[in-house]
Amino acid sequence: MSTAIIKPHWSPINIALMVLGFVFFWPLGLAMLAYILWGEHYGGTSDKAEKWMHKQKCKMRSRRSRYGRHSATGNAAFDEYREAEIRRLEEERMRLEQERADFEDFLRNLHMARDREEFDRFKSEHKAKSFDEDDAEEVAKPKKKKRSEDDE
Repeated sequence: MSTAIIKPHWSPINIALMVLGFVFFWPLGLAMLAYILWGEHYGGTSDKAEKWMHKQKCKMRSRRSRYGRHSATGNAAFDEYREAEIRRLEEERMRLEQERADFEDFLRNLHMARDREEFDRFKSEHKAKSFDEDDAEEVAKPKKKKRSEDDE
């Protein structure tokens, strides 16, 4: 026997907690309402929770076996046809996956070539600027030498 004060059913305490929850912070009121309505299904005793979990696992297993690849229909011709179609679709998926990978490689190479071209353009412009600056310095240096020669 459980001696908990708050149980998942309509009681004055639960209703008061739900109203207070809505007044102070609406998600708390909504949570209390959900607990009142569905608390018995998911909560209560640990036995109930384990039974519910077991029932859900059984449902999932039955779905898997119903929609799985290896479930037989009882008709050998249909099962053979289905397996052949599944193989064909898998091969088609693999072919499309390979095409996608090839296209990604193409794009990667295209971006790399574009980046390389932009970098080469930058380097050539940078060399031209540095060459022009070096020429300007060389032109300026002899003038200084001439001045120093003129001073002597």
